Amino acid sequence: MTRPPFLQAPLAILFDLDGTLADTAPDLAAAVNFLRTERGLAPTPYAVLRPTASAGARGMIGAAFGLTPADAGYETLRLQWFDRYQSAMSVHSTLFGGVTELLDGIKAAGMAWGIVTNKPARFTDPLIPQIGLAHAGCIVSGDTTPHAKPHPEPLLEGARRLGVLPQHCWYVGDDLRDIEAGRAAGMVTVACAWGYCGAIEPAAWGADFLLDTPADLLEMLRGMADAGIGARMSA
Repeated sequence: MTRPPFLQAPLAILFDLDGTLADTAPDLAAAVNFLRTERGLAPTPYAVLRPTASAGARGMIGAAFGLTPADAGYETLRLQWFDRYQSAMSVHSTLFGGVTELLDGIKAAGMAWGIVTNKPARFTDPLIPQIGLAHAGCIVSGDTTPHAKPHPEPLLEGARRLGVLPQHCWYVGDDLRDIEAGRAAGMVTVACAWGYCGAIEPAAWGADFLLDTPADLLEMLRGMADAGIGARMSA
C-alpha cells in the first residue's frame, strides 16, 4: 500500500490502548510485583516497570524477573501474571489527561475511531468499558486476527470494521511496533510521547508525527479542518 501524495485529514483514527489512550501501567506493575512478593522478593520499582508496560508480559516479566520467553520458568510466571492482572485490571488504570476531549473532538468532526491493541481479548473486553471506552467504533485485540502488531493485519482489520480504507486512517501508538504496523498498513502514523515508549526514543521511530499530548493531536485535527484539508472519500 502507498500513502496519498499529500497529507489529508483522516476519516478514521485508530489507537493503541496501553500507553496511548489509557495509563494501565499501575495495574500491570502491581500484578507482577504481587508475584515478586509472593516469592519473598522486594517489589521492582515502578519507574523500572512503567517503560515496559506496552510490551505486556514479555516486558513486565523481563523487567521484574530478568526472564525471557525462552527461559525456564517464564511461562509459569506469564500465566500467573495473567491471572493476577485479570483479577485487578482497573484499580488504578485511567485514561490519560486530554483523551476524553480528544475523542469527543474526533466524534464532533464526524470521524470514526477505534482501538487496535496487542492486549488479548481476555483483558480488553472487560477493561474497555470499565475505563470509559465502550463507545469505540471497533475493538481489535491481540488475538482477534492471526497476527499481532507489528504485523499490519490488526490495523487493516480495524479499518475494515470501521468501513474506511486504510489510506484514510491514522494510527496512534506509543511503541515502535505501533509505527511499524501503521506504516505497513499504509496509514499515517502518530507517535505519542506521553506514553510508555520503551527503550528506543520515539524520535527514532520514523513516525509521520511525534506529539507530546492528546491535546496536540486534537489541535492538529482542528487546524486541518479549519484549513479545509479534507480526506478523499474514494480510493
